[in-house]
Amino acid sequence: MTALRAALIGVLLLCGSVPHARSGPYDPGASDIEIRIGQTMPYSGPVSASSIIGKVQDAYFRMINDRGGINGRKIRLISYDDAAMPSKTVEQVRRLVEGDEVLFTFQTLGNASNIAVQKYLNDRKVPQLFVAGRAKRFEDPTNFPWTMGFAPNLRTEISVYARFILENYPAAKVGLLYQNDESGKDYLSGLKEAFGARASELLVGEAPYDVSDATVDSQIVRLKAAGVDLLVNMAAPKFAAQTIRRMAELGWTPVHLLGVGSSSIDAVLVPAGINHAKGAISASSFKETSDPTWQNDEGLSRWTAFMDTYFPGGDRKSIFTTYGYSAAELLVEVLKRCGDDLSRETSCAKPPACAT
Repeated sequence: MTALRAALIGVLLLCGSVPHARSGPYDPGASDIEIRIGQTMPYSGPVSASSIIGKVQDAYFRMINDRGGINGRKIRLISYDDAAMPSKTVEQVRRLVEGDEVLFTFQTLGNASNIAVQKYLNDRKVPQLFVAGRAKRFEDPTNFPWTMGFAPNLRTEISVYARFILENYPAAKVGLLYQNDESGKDYLSGLKEAFGARASELLVGEAPYDVSDATVDSQIVRLKAAGVDLLVNMAAPKFAAQTIRRMAELGWTPVHLLGVGSSSIDAVLVPAGINHAKGAISASSFKETSDPTWQNDEGLSRWTAFMDTYFPGGDRKSIFTTYGYSAAELLVEVLKRCGDDLSRETSCAKPPACAT
């Protein structure tokens, strides 16, 4: 996959203006032989399907290490389970920073989890790099200069759906299913903002759920009863699958817009029943491996070779696999360009030179 050029420009907190030799001292986590980084992933709990991101990244770094590492240094990824519980994230990130002494955190998963540790990491000037969460606050260099996002934020995603609705279904009765936390509220406020003056007219149903809920059955029944004929489904994978299945059981067939985080074939559509998901619409900023458009793509060919050798049991249809690969690929490119300057506080005097 092609690394994101814009993110390369932004990662100036790690990269010197021109890579240059340096004989230390290094910040914690860096040495002549190793770059130690950390993350948390929900290897257990209700969103464990997305932990494939951490697994594919570990495999990618193994490939890089087998090829000699980065500028002679091996990457050591320490990845702990937080079960998608912010309190556990706090505990594990403290362990990474104060115990394992990682150079930075990388791709910790989940909005709530990253929000829980954002101030802690920024106060200690530990880079919170390529956050695997999409709250708008991860793109706030004024208040959180040590935090950097990766994929488009939630408001950007929901604005794409809102534009699609306004252009194609201007008379729709819209319902929104979302998680009852800061990320879900980002979706809600972003959708209303994108609808503008027509928000109260178009949005006829709002259905939040808690991550601890067993099902979203009651939310689906409520949205149907509200007369929703276009569902914006921004639920996590487990609940998105339940939604698709429950809609089929009810014989409810609204236009169905499915969030990119829940568009995985094996994690969502197969458990829900592929036949039930027919007609669902989604969008992505990443290449879909089954799309014939990319059949002869050089990046996809590299990804296929990687999967064959280093992650042969991985789900090749899952967006989590390609997402994790892309983030790891980008990080490797950034670290290459940093050369031997691996301190946390270095910055680019000439940003374009770092991003060429």
